[in-house]
Amino acid sequence: AGLRMVAPEKDHESVRKPLAFVQSQIRELQSESKIIKHKPLFVPAGQSTQMVIGATPETDLEIMNVANTFYKDYNLKRVYYSAYVPVTNENPPLVRKNRLYQTDWLLRFYGFELEEILNPGHSSLDLDIDPKLGWALRNPHYFPVDVNTAPYKALLRIPGVGRQSALKMVQARKFGRLHEYQLRK
Repeated sequence: AGLRMVAPEKDHESVRKPLAFVQSQIRELQSESKIIKHKPLFVPAGQSTQMVIGATPETDLEIMNVANTFYKDYNLKRVYYSAYVPVTNENPPLVRKNRLYQTDWLLRFYGFELEEILNPGHSSLDLDIDPKLGWALRNPHYFPVDVNTAPYKALLRIPGVGRQSALKMVQARKFGRLHEYQLRK
């Protein structure tokens, strides 16, 4: 409904069709690369798309569901989110755009499933806290986490711990127990 309202000449099929075509071309060239030594480059950086946020009343769940589907079905490298800036001098939803990017990152690089962050009972992101902290506050049964024994994927779910820090913790445990002063570093 939102797409029809903003761009009546478009529909979801007109968006999906070129994505599917490019994806099929990428797959075809990948299969040819087994036969042809020097194949031509086609979309070397991968596919991406953009979504305008705030022009229509979609929930964060609906937006992220479309992005998640595009990642899975068309192997997109990136979805860009742009805040709709109305002609009137209202404030654009920049914090919301930032929260959508954070959620996108959690889905692509931290192993979260969309249903863990957004679901029918929780369809909007909290603008005051990042999505990982919001997930942690809704799931206290996952905590505390013992950084000396927890697997890498469990460390990734700790608010404030990123991929590099989690990897450093796992590597440092090979040499002995981690202590608070080491974690602060």
